[in-house]
Amino acid sequence: MKKSSLLIITVLMTLALLGVFVMQLYYIKESYKLKSELFDQNVNAALNAVVNKVQKKNAFVHINKKGSEIQTKKEKGIKSQMDAIVAFKLKFKESENLRKFKQEQQVFNYLNFQDSAIKATFFSPVMITEGQYKLYSGPNAKSNEIGLDIQDIRDNTGKLIKRNVSPRIPRIKQDLEMGRLPDTIRYLAFNPQDFLPIFVGFPSSDPDLVAKFKLEDAKAERKYQMELSSLYADTLSLYNDESLTILQDVATEMDDPNIPLKQRIPSKEFLDTLIKKEMLNKDITLDYSYWITPVRNKKEVIYQNASHSAILPIADNAYAHSLFSNDLIRDPGMLYVSFPNKNSAILENLFATMASSVGLLLVLIFIFTYTIYAIIRQKKLSEMKTDFINNMTHEFKTPVATIMIASEALKDPDVVTDKNRIGRLAGIIYDENVRLGNHIERVLNVARLENKELKLELSPVDLNDLVSAVVDSMDLQLKKKDADVTLSLAANTAVIMGDELHLSNVIYNLIDNANKYSVNSPRISISTKNTAKQITLTITDEGIGLTKDQTKRIFDQFYRVPTGNLHDVKGFGLGLNYVQDIVGKMGGSIKVQSEKDKGTTFEITLPFKHSN
Repeated sequence: MKKSSLLIITVLMTLALLGVFVMQLYYIKESYKLKSELFDQNVNAALNAVVNKVQKKNAFVHINKKGSEIQTKKEKGIKSQMDAIVAFKLKFKESENLRKFKQEQQVFNYLNFQDSAIKATFFSPVMITEGQYKLYSGPNAKSNEIGLDIQDIRDNTGKLIKRNVSPRIPRIKQDLEMGRLPDTIRYLAFNPQDFLPIFVGFPSSDPDLVAKFKLEDAKAERKYQMELSSLYADTLSLYNDESLTILQDVATEMDDPNIPLKQRIPSKEFLDTLIKKEMLNKDITLDYSYWITPVRNKKEVIYQNASHSAILPIADNAYAHSLFSNDLIRDPGMLYVSFPNKNSAILENLFATMASSVGLLLVLIFIFTYTIYAIIRQKKLSEMKTDFINNMTHEFKTPVATIMIASEALKDPDVVTDKNRIGRLAGIIYDENVRLGNHIERVLNVARLENKELKLELSPVDLNDLVSAVVDSMDLQLKKKDADVTLSLAANTAVIMGDELHLSNVIYNLIDNANKYSVNSPRISISTKNTAKQITLTITDEGIGLTKDQTKRIFDQFYRVPTGNLHDVKGFGLGLNYVQDIVGKMGGSIKVQSEKDKGTTFEITLPFKHSN
């Protein structure tokens, strides 16, 4: 990715983050404003209720005082008037009972008339209930339970003397109550013509009587209400006359401009209780201060909290309400209420909102930072991979070119006859092939480590002997740079469980780096020592050293330390990454200490026993 593209992405993401930040600030500000307005509205509503009740209390006190003066005089007239009302109600009740009794008599006469008519028309009628009617009149009625039994009485010659006819019906009995009559009164009877059973009935209420009774009730109720209203009007006239007098006297007294403001306000205990109650009704539980002053002299405090001193001059966040706003002549008085902890309480109420906003911003900042970090890291990784490919191409190209030159030389007829030259060229080809194979093996080992396909073959290894063997194998390349290698293998117990091949590669890589990254003749110190359960291998050089940033990155894959003017330092940038992975798979750890231009120290710690 180009630097310009990375810059554009960074700028756009920064602008987006700033936009979200500004929006969150605006949202918190508006929330605070809304909460503050709601709080102000509740406080003003509570104070309005306080002022209204103070005014009502003041009027009640005056009216009650003036009314008590004429209470005795009024009671006598009202008592006699109330006795007249009670007597009228008793008289009406008696008249009402008599009228209801006459109505029941008319209903009774109607029922008797209907019953007599049915008994005169039909044979052996019997009154039945509605349930019995449904039982005997339905399709599944028992016909053998209803009928007529006929008995003929004859003389010795067979002549009919007398015929007795008696109905055969079930035992049926129905009791009627005047207040609980059914809609229809039914009878089971027999037709006098064919003597077959028949059901007859009549409505329990006569429509004409019902209409008549309603008219009588309405007239009686209207007459009662008119006479009662007249009696109450006489009683109310007593109230109205006296009430008018009271109100006129109270109005005159309440308009007296000489009454002090303190006398017009109820007691301080009443005021404390009233303000606290109205505040709680609006869910306001904050600590508050209140004080009452005249409008014309705000320094004179009439009432205030027992636990708070008057706040003078008036604070900006105090709420003010006029106690007697309708007074034009007298001082109306002012009620002030202040909440010292208002802002902190509103902010505390907004804690969840602010916490969620801060949390969201932190998440966005983390995502933004991590995204930029990942882009930069991927950019550096891409550059390192490009360097790795270039280095690998160079490292592979050299042995391949050498092999090609040696192969072409073998085709020369003059060379074929010279066995010494043939042997030397064959040795060059073999060495370069081995070199090329080592390069390929290193790349493959790293790939196996990444894919977790590399398995170590653990066996007892003497670390002191292995270090000596690796140093001996590197003797020629160390001598090329006139390197001075000092061995201090002081570990008494040096046998560990490890993979000898890969462990020798680890030691080789570290010594090779110490040799390559030295400007003058390398000075390399190699030592071993024991701890309780581990052995420590230390390799120190006096080379070009590393910066702190380089020290953090040297174990990254493909990373190579810049060498300034030393263009002859070759490699893939895989060595230390490979070293770290192998040491880790053996259960050990590796540390590095370095200072720019003062050398580097690698310290490897391995356990005596390790199971893969």
